[in-house]
Amino acid sequence: MNAADLGLPVAVPSTALFTDQYELTMLQAALRGGTAERRSVFEVFTRRLPEGRRYGVVAGTGRVLDAVENFRFDDALLAFLRERGIVDEPTLAWLADYRFRGDVHGYPEGEVYFPGSPILRVEGTFAECVLLETVILSILNHDSAIAAAASRMSSAAGGRGLIEMGARRTHELAAVAASRAAYVGGFDSTSDLAAGFRYGIPTVGTSAHAFTLLHDTERDAFRAQVDALGRGTTLLVDTYDVAEAVRTAVEVAGPELGAVRIDSGDLLLVAHRVRQQLDELGARSTRIVVTSDLDEYAIASLAAAPVDAYGVGTQLVTGSGHPTCSMVYKLVARADSADPAAPLRPVAKKSLGGKASVGGRKWAARRLDADGVAEAEVVGTGPVPAELAGRQMQRQLVKAGEVVAREPLDAARRRHIAARAGLPLSAVQLSRGEPVLPTEYAMP
Repeated sequence: MNAADLGLPVAVPSTALFTDQYELTMLQAALRGGTAERRSVFEVFTRRLPEGRRYGVVAGTGRVLDAVENFRFDDALLAFLRERGIVDEPTLAWLADYRFRGDVHGYPEGEVYFPGSPILRVEGTFAECVLLETVILSILNHDSAIAAAASRMSSAAGGRGLIEMGARRTHELAAVAASRAAYVGGFDSTSDLAAGFRYGIPTVGTSAHAFTLLHDTERDAFRAQVDALGRGTTLLVDTYDVAEAVRTAVEVAGPELGAVRIDSGDLLLVAHRVRQQLDELGARSTRIVVTSDLDEYAIASLAAAPVDAYGVGTQLVTGSGHPTCSMVYKLVARADSADPAAPLRPVAKKSLGGKASVGGRKWAARRLDADGVAEAEVVGTGPVPAELAGRQMQRQLVKAGEVVAREPLDAARRRHIAARAGLPLSAVQLSRGEPVLPTEYAMP
């Protein structure tokens, strides 16, 4: 059961203060100036992918939907804003009744994206949309970075198991979000029980070196673990001498031993030696799990090793060197008045230094070649060309303030596998390169 994606409340009273102060001060100024109710369109996009990455992965959408629903200013939050003098009384009165009543469209979770892709489009009044900037960006930037790293590791693993083990390497709440994003990106399980409880992700784990060191002998430790957890458990075999530990493990558990874990040393060499030893001892079905500061490059280097699963921690939960996606939330269109029928005017920041944006309410479509492989990300304003109408990327997520697109986390995971498979083969190369699809703009 996917608790968050079924709409259960987040583990805080409200998400309303997961924001930057200037969003509230802009609101106050807009209310006083009479522009707060102008219909507006904000878009989330990134101007570039992290250096060397071929594609990005959309993750965190389900968490965004929860955050929008739980964006409420209760009495305690209003009192805090009043005591600090952050906004005036008319603004506080407006915030007391705040509910997002607009529309949200976006790339579905698990989909891939490219520079300029309108990943999320938020529409409503300026006042209700501007408040959501920080919380939306904090979720999408974090989760998409983790999912992109997970996707690269999943591709490098070539179908072998992947265990997320990074909870101790990041903030305790970020660890839960990271586990969720890693699952979207292709990981199979997590060591984090909070992630298992909240999102239904399979959880795994047996013992650490401390358990072996607790006992007088390694044999005693293995016996205690097998007695408690069964012969199918995973025994950690690199506390002392690996070869001796493998021999002892099979003697204690028999050929039904589930797996051994290797957490240090030359993993390529040790894995080969352990596989040979296990086979000679009759434990041919015993699996080998390797851990120890792995990233996508280390996983790829072990492709020829007899490894059955990888456990990844630090590099995964830090985005494998790219902990953010540099997504931004920009106003791209707005009306000239509060009249709901007033037409939208494209607006855009003009800036030097690569920070300019493209105005207008945008659609996106993915063009395929004759073999059905993606060849371009097309982003435009105005009517969608007929030949691209069936390839549009955005889906409605929120309609008139009501979430309309919740889905099980497994749906996002399956979508990512399909989306990655639809890209050119060079997308999964780990060598540095440009985005695998060019972004083309179709403006009237």
